Amino acid sequence: VSQRKNTKRVPSFRKLLRTSKIKLDNKLKNKQYKQQSAAKKYRKEQKKLREAVRDAISRKPFPLEECKKKQVGEKREEEEEDALPLDMMDEDDLKLMEDLAQKASFLTRDLSSNEPVHVKKRKHESVIDKYEKVPRRMQTEPEKELIHLLPIKDKSGIIPQTMEKPVLSVAQDEEEDMEEMEEAEDFNEEPLPVLTPEEMAAQRRQKLQERKMHIAALASAILSEPDNNIKKLKELRAMLMEQDPNVAVIVRKLVMVSLMEIFKDIVPSYKIRPLTEAEKATKVKKETQKLREFEEGLVSQYKFYLENLEQTIKDWKQRKLKKSNVISLKAYKGLAEIAVKCLCELLVALPHFNFHNNIIVLIVPLMNDASKMISELCFEAVKKLFKQDKLGYASLGVVKVISGLVRGRNYDVRPEVLKVFLHLRIKEVELQKDSEDIAPKKKFMTYKEKRKNLSRMQRKWKKAEEKLERELLEAEASESKEKKLKLHTETLNIVFVTYFRILKKAQKSPLLPAVLEGLAKFAHLINVEFFDDLLIVLHSLIASGGLSYRESLHCILSAFHILSGQGDVLNIDPMKFYTHLYKTLFSLHAGGTNDDIGIVLHCLDVMFAKRRKQVTHQRALAFLKRLSTLALHVLPNSSVGILATNRVFMQTFPKMDLLLDNESQGSGVYLPELDEPEHCNAQNTALWELHLLQRHYHPTVQKFAAHLIVGAPTEGSGALSLDLSQRPATELFEAYSMRGMTFNPPVASVTPRRKDTFSQMDSFLDEELNKQLQQHISETVVHKPLDFAKHLKESSLL
Repeated sequence: VSQRKNTKRVPSFRKLLRTSKIKLDNKLKNKQYKQQSAAKKYRKEQKKLREAVRDAISRKPFPLEECKKKQVGEKREEEEEDALPLDMMDEDDLKLMEDLAQKASFLTRDLSSNEPVHVKKRKHESVIDKYEKVPRRMQTEPEKELIHLLPIKDKSGIIPQTMEKPVLSVAQDEEEDMEEMEEAEDFNEEPLPVLTPEEMAAQRRQKLQERKMHIAALASAILSEPDNNIKKLKELRAMLMEQDPNVAVIVRKLVMVSLMEIFKDIVPSYKIRPLTEAEKATKVKKETQKLREFEEGLVSQYKFYLENLEQTIKDWKQRKLKKSNVISLKAYKGLAEIAVKCLCELLVALPHFNFHNNIIVLIVPLMNDASKMISELCFEAVKKLFKQDKLGYASLGVVKVISGLVRGRNYDVRPEVLKVFLHLRIKEVELQKDSEDIAPKKKFMTYKEKRKNLSRMQRKWKKAEEKLERELLEAEASESKEKKLKLHTETLNIVFVTYFRILKKAQKSPLLPAVLEGLAKFAHLINVEFFDDLLIVLHSLIASGGLSYRESLHCILSAFHILSGQGDVLNIDPMKFYTHLYKTLFSLHAGGTNDDIGIVLHCLDVMFAKRRKQVTHQRALAFLKRLSTLALHVLPNSSVGILATNRVFMQTFPKMDLLLDNESQGSGVYLPELDEPEHCNAQNTALWELHLLQRHYHPTVQKFAAHLIVGAPTEGSGALSLDLSQRPATELFEAYSMRGMTFNPPVASVTPRRKDTFSQMDSFLDEELNKQLQQHISETVVHKPLDFAKHLKESSLL
């Protein structure tokens, strides 16, 4: 009878592709679980077989007994008739029965059960066949461990792969242990010599000297022939991983600084771009191939060097100490500081070379670092970069990173990060200070002009000449004014977007003074469309009362910079800003707000000198009187600056000499406490403060006060000297500053002469001696006249 095979249908390849990985993993786990359960069942059966074999061996075999004939009823008779006696069995059948009796399977079978063998399920047939084929022997060898490898995927499915784990014998392990013990004993037999502290210090100095000589030799070889010795950069860079704990910190610092100086010297003045596949495939000269290898090696080593510096800073910031590192955690700060210095030097020295933007991304966040030294280093480096950047590429990159940093930190950064914007060179370029901007751009003839004015031969010559001129312009790498203005416009847009975001979302942050100071500097470059909204915001900030004196002064300065530039065309009355400055003047004094006088002088210059046609006579008189009063209770440099501003007032506006006369002009009384300059009746007072300032202890203040008393003449005996008259008030304020605790001009020390000192001492002693002598004479003459006569004879007074 043919049996049906229980076979699964093999899934197609397309179906396997649609099957998810999780499902395949689950199938594989189920398959492995089934295999494990089958193996477990197999081990149980083997155990039963071993027990059965032991029982069979322990018992004595006995011959088969003949069946006794028992006649018990009709049924027993029928059974006896059906059963065949042993005498009637063939010899072959009898031998087969004896053989079966000796087998374990025959012994373990339950003969009392009438259940046929084929009742079991078909799926267990393979297990039985496998069981029958296994040799009957005891499992004396240990089971070998299997290593599961990556499975193989076939049409039939995933086939697991395993490999036996190699197991060393016990004897071999013992031999290896013995060998290691012997080596350890041999090693311990020779202990290291114990060094004294002096010997250890001498050994460290010797090692350090050797490392220094090696660094110097490598650096000099690279600098002498960079093309041939570019591979020595790798050897020098490998010393950044110095493992000797005695000299590791110093050697790494020396290598960092040496590599920085080497790269500054050997880096070319252009950016190295990677070669294309077509360029690599083409054959070139030996010199060109040598140059390519040098450039490729230089860029590669420079990249690895920057990565080492970055990793040093990251390890210090994250306080990570690697197991393989021999440097303590305290030494990481010194290494990080040197790494930051090297990055700052490269930022300023190589703005044109590769990976400059990567250095910017590293340096700019460090401006907000908690360490004051590192933040100042980065701030100074960015400031230098802005000052020397004529084209604007590097400045644009830094401004983009700063804007992203401020926004990413939710405006929680140090004010110095935004103050660095004040050092941008945008204003100078806009004013066309560079000669290359003033030079006219080279123009070439069009094709129609050539066809009209030139012959065929002349056109050929003209074409070749123009081609040569274009190549020369490219070789000079001269940037056009339009390209510069485009870069600077993009930079300013990012700066103003950062400022406006802070004004809109973070008005109470500590960044507001830096924002107002920046707006005061770049306000004349803002688009006219934003003027109205910006002036409203500035006035609301001042009216809120939450600003300090300095911040409110910056608001006023920003507003008048806007109005003095493109804002002239706008019909805006800034009277509220004049009123606020007039009210704020008496809040300034010789203490902490004395430095704000410089901002006040800037404001007065923009508000009166540059807008003199829009200022009324009454307003100018009020400011002149209040500034003269302010000059009495500030430091000398502030008094000099204020009096210089008063001199400009008296020379710019007519009829200012009214305040030099004690007669009143018009009706009303002067109201010094009123905060409205238009209505305080300043024409009815006099500048009596100038007479007090004329007796000031500072000689320059005396000169300015005497000059203003006579009406600030430009010529004659009352005129000032050129060094005072031609310098603006802000410059005089800085020139006579007392920040360094010095007096300008220096005070002549009045020390008495030595001769005069001795003469004074002699006269003092003579007076004391005369007093004592007179007292002694009076006592002696009255009480002891004889002793006095004897004393006169002995002395030289007679």
